[in-house]
Amino acid sequence: MTEIAPRGQAWVILVISVVAQMAATVAITGPAFLIPYMSTELGYSLTQAGTIAVAPSYGLILTLIAWGAFADRFGERLAIILGISLTALATWFALFVVGSPVAMTVLIAASGAAAASVNSASGRMIMGWFPRHRRGLAMGIRQMAPPLGTSVAALAVPPIAASDGLPGYLWLIVAINAVMALVCVLVVRNPPATTATSSPAEAVPSSGAEPSPTVQEVEETPASARNPYRTDSFLWRIHIASALLVVPQFAFATYGLIWLISNQHVDATMAGSVVAASQLVGAIGRMIIGGLSDTVGSRVGLMRIVAVLAVILVGHVALVSLTPMPVVAGIIFILAATVSVADNGLAFASVAEAAGPRWAGKAMGAQNTGQFVMSAALGPGLGALITVWGYPLAFAAVALAPLISLGIIPKRDVDRIT
Repeated sequence: MTEIAPRGQAWVILVISVVAQMAATVAITGPAFLIPYMSTELGYSLTQAGTIAVAPSYGLILTLIAWGAFADRFGERLAIILGISLTALATWFALFVVGSPVAMTVLIAASGAAAASVNSASGRMIMGWFPRHRRGLAMGIRQMAPPLGTSVAALAVPPIAASDGLPGYLWLIVAINAVMALVCVLVVRNPPATTATSSPAEAVPSSGAEPSPTVQEVEETPASARNPYRTDSFLWRIHIASALLVVPQFAFATYGLIWLISNQHVDATMAGSVVAASQLVGAIGRMIIGGLSDTVGSRVGLMRIVAVLAVILVGHVALVSLTPMPVVAGIIFILAATVSVADNGLAFASVAEAAGPRWAGKAMGAQNTGQFVMSAALGPGLGALITVWGYPLAFAAVALAPLISLGIIPKRDVDRIT
């Protein structure tokens, strides 16, 4: 077989990374689409169902940084293959404890902990395979995976749960992750080592501040001095701002389906289609925004624009919640959900570039950790707010998160890779 040219190989690996991330995402977000089933068939309260729905997030929180460090040390390929294999294995074990909600919740959390490997390692892999002027687009494409995976879950999980219950859902997760583990073994390769060993070139922050150390200098500097978290506040601010910007995303992913059904009186099948459509449009939006950041040369500037749009559109979701308007609600929901996911690729590219080659995996693990900490709190927390306040006030509270982020997003990009 003719060897794939390096550039072509980069795009092939990007595609495989996207599909692997989608498989992991179905495992992570799938339980959210079991909420109607758990509420009606199992008699769980909204708070109980919401807690189970975010069980994978609890597992992710515990392991994201560790998987990032593993990828930094042993390579992205091994991290991805091992992680999704363990995701399939943990879910397979859950088949034997379907009658025990507590045990199954623990195993679902374990599958999320394993799936975290793809979140941390695939982003690092993409940053290594692509030059800076293509990273925004490449990372935008990679970040299409979560909404696409969520879209698959939105379409597949409710009917599978209705016909085959929890075992049917669990077999779905086992199958898709086992298949992707095999594909990654056959196709995925670590990026060339040039990212960390190329000839010296100044990595100048676009802020015009003092030049960052060259790549070679970074390699020769003691580890404590290389720590980008001690150099400036950029990474900390991106982590905090991203955790706030992800609030609408997880709110819609976790409670969007039940909101359309119970508040807007949309048929369950149609509601699933609306959620799936919002995820598909959001995925395309991530790619477009990522490519646009390459063109305009700014990641954080576009993040600020996304935050403003999120405040406006989530506020409209709160207003629509005051009275059933199914058609209008569907349109507003798709727009709001699209904007709520648009910043992710920008943030991940910014984090990897600011962290540098030796810290990219750990930094992206930390980035995901902050987001999933927010998600874990949001599951039961927003469920309780909806129960007490109703959807209008609960979604109004959600709109405050991107509003606060506007004062935290850095003003200029920092790049320590190129």
